[in-house]
Amino acid sequence: MTAIDPHSPVPKYSQLRAILLEMIESEELPVDAPIPSERELCVRYGLSRMTVRQGVDQLVSEGRLYRVPGKGTFVARPKIEMPLRLVSFTEDMLARGMRPGAIDLDRRTIAADAHLARLFDVEPGTRIHVIERLRTADGQPMALERAHILASLAPDLLDRRLADRSLYGVLEAVYGVVFDAGDQTIDAAVADATEARHLQIPRGSAVLLLRRRSYTGGVCAELGVSTYRADRYQIRTSLGNPPSRT
Repeated sequence: MTAIDPHSPVPKYSQLRAILLEMIESEELPVDAPIPSERELCVRYGLSRMTVRQGVDQLVSEGRLYRVPGKGTFVARPKIEMPLRLVSFTEDMLARGMRPGAIDLDRRTIAADAHLARLFDVEPGTRIHVIERLRTADGQPMALERAHILASLAPDLLDRRLADRSLYGVLEAVYGVVFDAGDQTIDAAVADATEARHLQIPRGSAVLLLRRRSYTGGVCAELGVSTYRADRYQIRTSLGNPPSRT
């Protein structure tokens, strides 16, 4: 589609969205390139400013475009598919050809309260390491991770350098902890002030909240709570039609 069809049942703003999306996907408009101004789009396609704004707003809300106040609207980086398997952030980024990074924010050892004890299936008061890190890809902030590790499995973990290293890799190489199973939930959430500051997004922006329990030999060894930028991630899964039962 290269022009607006005034006789089409498809709303004009949706037609404009499709035109701009084709320009993005064909790389006629590459990443970080500015799109034409509202005035230019109005003149080029014979649309009202309100119609143009609706079409552009859709692509902004979908994470395909982003706005910079006072400068314009630009093409966003493609979203990364959220891995639905037991894999570390570092392994996932390396597999995508991106440079993973980790910035230490906090580390401490706590006594498990009733909630944590139930999740780990341990007695209240059991020692749990808590490690908070900002995860980056090619230098860009992508996620905030808070990992809770059963301290008995890695007693001196907090004394080790973890910046720009895979936590899973350290657990395996140093302590022989290999995760062989896990369960994970993904919820929609909004970024609070602290999350927004670290992730460099506006406060109240959409984020994905991941909660993962990882097991080794049937023992829950890690509880991970991670906040991912929703403008940089999407979830994809394969669907199959189960065979009918006779």
